[in-house]
Amino acid sequence: MPPHRARKRFGQHFLIDEAVVDAIVRAIAPTPADTLVEIGPGLGALTMPLLRAVPWLMVVELDRDLAARLRARCDPARLRVVEADALEVDFAAFGTRLRVVGNLPYNISSPLLFHLLDCADRVVDQHFMLQREVVDRMVARPSTPNYGRLSVMLQARYGMEKLFDVAPASFDPPPRVTSSVVRMVPLPAPAVVTVRWAAFASVVARAFSQRRKMLRRGLGDWTAGLDWSGLAIAPTARAEELSVADFARLTDWLVVNAGLRIHPKNQ
Repeated sequence: MPPHRARKRFGQHFLIDEAVVDAIVRAIAPTPADTLVEIGPGLGALTMPLLRAVPWLMVVELDRDLAARLRARCDPARLRVVEADALEVDFAAFGTRLRVVGNLPYNISSPLLFHLLDCADRVVDQHFMLQREVVDRMVARPSTPNYGRLSVMLQARYGMEKLFDVAPASFDPPPRVTSSVVRMVPLPAPAVVTVRWAAFASVVARAFSQRRKMLRRGLGDWTAGLDWSGLAIAPTARAEELSVADFARLTDWLVVNAGLRIHPKNQ
């Protein structure tokens, strides 16, 4: 087959640094019993080393040319290629105890992370390479510049660890930014267990939509009569100052005392 040219519309940057590939595989530490799902296998830089460790692997690839290359290169009994947009794939249908990995396209990384939240209860762990800026937001703590909606939503469901950075020169073509590898492990007891997830998601989204405003203004009529003292939240607090637990208590109060109800389509 002729060489594949990276397609900008798919956000393709192919990993070519074998030392980085080895470091990612060591971080994943695959075993023969694992059910591995790789998102965006590309030219197979990570796919092939993973196949040496497991009897079979499932990959999700949008680019039909890359999907065809992978099918031609590997035994279909060992590599199952799902040719689809990862944002539209029902990962829960792949089974339970999934281990999800991938060099995620920068242009869909945040939407894809939110999409994967829906199947977190079926996942053992996730290892992703993403733009460093996104990973820094994922693991950010309250009252820091990178802390925001993505931080709260993911930390409510996962324990996360930034593992290492990857330089642009490790890719072809090289991106304009540094990448990072992150490990995400679903929490055994999610931080948000007493509230409806849809309500929690809506409160967090609305709070950060006007992050420079105090919560009592940003949330508007939702906070009428709110027991700030009982919730241990300052009336002058801004969204970026609240922890995941603070948002959980706030949502609980709004659901129980203010009758907050969020239809699933408004999540």
